[in-house]
Amino acid sequence: MAYIKKTATGYRAQTTINGQRKSKSFSSKREAQDWASKEEADVRENLAKSPASKFTLKQALEKYRDEIAQRNAGERWERIRINAFLEHPDWLPLHKNIGDVSTEDFSKFRDERAKTVKPGTVLREFGILSSIMETARREWKWIKENPIRDVKKPSEPAGRTRLITRPEIKLMLRGFGYQPQFRTSSLTQSIAVCFLLALRAGMRAGDLTGLKWANVHPRFVRVEIDKIGRRKGIGRDVPLSLKAVRVLEKMRGFDIESVFGLTTQTLDARFRTVRGRAGMDIRHSDGTLDKEKTFTFHDSRHTAATWIGLSAKLSVMQMCSMFGWTDPKMAMRYFNPKAGDIATLLD
Repeated sequence: MAYIKKTATGYRAQTTINGQRKSKSFSSKREAQDWASKEEADVRENLAKSPASKFTLKQALEKYRDEIAQRNAGERWERIRINAFLEHPDWLPLHKNIGDVSTEDFSKFRDERAKTVKPGTVLREFGILSSIMETARREWKWIKENPIRDVKKPSEPAGRTRLITRPEIKLMLRGFGYQPQFRTSSLTQSIAVCFLLALRAGMRAGDLTGLKWANVHPRFVRVEIDKIGRRKGIGRDVPLSLKAVRVLEKMRGFDIESVFGLTTQTLDARFRTVRGRAGMDIRHSDGTLDKEKTFTFHDSRHTAATWIGLSAKLSVMQMCSMFGWTDPKMAMRYFNPKAGDIATLLD
């Protein structure tokens, strides 16, 4: 309802509809009445709109980034990718009403991204976009169908099989200034021990940086909420070999609460820096990093799975329990022995 009030300098109009209040001053009563009528009409028209025609794809991306991403294990990566989407309006029709975004729009996105990034990257980006559209459909009720469902996705790339060799491990430890006979006294040495434990226990970077002393037990550590269990609020117990226990004990006294006193970002950045200084970055002819041939911290998980699978001879289900896999196929992805390694088991 509109309310017009005479003031010392003219007229003040105020409207209140469904709790939305606006006001403005004018020199004449006619102007105040016209403004109030238009405001009321605009508010009623907006209220009558369906969410599909009221909200844009840009608003969906922002809402998901600000309200939903924090629930997910890949929060940091999701925020980075969503911000990249928002900064590149040529990738997606950001200002299009979400109800008008079509399968064709996402097909164009796929084709454009495929010109500059690999299929695996496109698939991961499709994963987050699909999650956003599904959230808009199921939780927010903004749309009735997810247009990404009918888009043909790129083929799943072959799984990574890069293992870290023992000579590479020695060079990395030397680069970290690691001395096995001494207790850890610096952040760089903490990363070295973290790397060694990853090779012995196969834990993810996030599991290691989030590890607290309260969850360290004589022969296992408790990962409170791992990547698989985050949605259910459950964790897992990671068994430790005697060698892994000895590695972990090197961190005693470094930090009161956190085992390694690290963030995932610090671990990643320092690891890459030391790898480069140690001369183990493999580059293309144009000087860019060859990501396929250069090992990463996560390759320690492949290495651990292969070493443990060969030495301990664990069953597939035991491997899944230790590494936190819900799909047995993941054991095949991470267990990457050479033919010669398997041959020795046959003797």
